[in-house]
Amino acid sequence: MKLSKEKLNDALVLTVEGRLDTTQSDAFEKDIIQILDEGEQKIILDCSGLNYISSSGLRIFLIIQKKMMGIGGQFSICSLQPAIMEVFDMSGFSMIFSIHPDLETALKQ
Repeated sequence: MKLSKEKLNDALVLTVEGRLDTTQSDAFEKDIIQILDEGEQKIILDCSGLNYISSSGLRIFLIIQKKMMGIGGQFSICSLQPAIMEVFDMSGFSMIFSIHPDLETALKQ
């Protein structure tokens, strides 16, 4: 799993690549907590390179959502691959998160 970040307009875009499973989730969570502690108000998680997510990974998405709501920030997810989107739909997560088809659309929010 690889995580990169880039500031675009008023948003911090986090791009995640690879697998987000139990073995990767601890490192991902530490990176995310550090980023959240920096006080960003708008975060977009670009999942175009994410090819697998486990329940451990989904839990971290919930952590981000909760922390961003707590500070009045905005959290969006974009570019979910079809298999990942299916996981979000089946788990009900697609109703919880602001999900966009691509980064361009997410940046307009």
